[in-house]
Amino acid sequence: MRIPFTKMHASGNDFIIIDNRGGKVSGDAPEAARRLCRRHFSIGADGLILIEKSKTADFAWRFFNSDGSEVEMCGNGSRCAAMFAYARCIGGRRLSFETQAGIIKAEIKDGSVKVQLTAPKDYRPEVAVNIGGRDYKAAFINTGVPHVVFFVDDVDKVDVRKLGAETRYHEMFKPAGTNANFAQAAGNGDILLRTYERGVEAETLACGTGATASALVAGAMGRAGSPVRVHTRGGNLLTVCFDWDGARFTNVFLEGDAVFVYQGVIEEGALL
Repeated sequence: MRIPFTKMHASGNDFIIIDNRGGKVSGDAPEAARRLCRRHFSIGADGLILIEKSKTADFAWRFFNSDGSEVEMCGNGSRCAAMFAYARCIGGRRLSFETQAGIIKAEIKDGSVKVQLTAPKDYRPEVAVNIGGRDYKAAFINTGVPHVVFFVDDVDKVDVRKLGAETRYHEMFKPAGTNANFAQAAGNGDILLRTYERGVEAETLACGTGATASALVAGAMGRAGSPVRVHTRGGNLLTVCFDWDGARFTNVFLEGDAVFVYQGVIEEGALL
């Protein structure tokens, strides 16, 4: 079967989006994600988004990382899904959609998409991650998916692949694992950020839930105040707004770009 798809990116985090309300992808979706997300041999992307029918929102989604793992939430992917749905008349400028993390509300703005994320949970302001016999001070928070946040002096000097992988598979965060963020306070409340993404198993140019996690931790630590501007590795800016009362985070919003790249049809060769 020839399946129409759309390629989009948000701050360099790229996705394959398929309108699956008609059940075009009905078989092994994780395997399809692994094959379609291969760079050079197929379309190539950080993740696959399937737009599904919903009885409680404008639509539902299933989100798969490039390794085929299905995860609850993706901040950058959520903006692309919302923009896709608006462009296809699946929802209006204000819409909502189902994820495994809960209902996500979105607003399509001129040049950007703003999403209200589900309430963060499991915030731990101080964790010591032992890597190679050394304790690295960090914080942990779940912004739809789990994130560890390290504040460092210079993000450019961090071996993100090594420390990120060590953190992602660390005993402390088993069995689900975690994403690893390396943040640097840049003055004026801004943050420079690099992220090792679980499921992609590499550093990505941006991570929406990671940017949110880092901004929230910065706010709780007194390093920044809402709104926080997060400078991603791809050079784009993400804006995170939130309320923090000293005990919990509420009204968490993520805003940034969502860009259409191209449309096409998946041929059999892309799945071989």
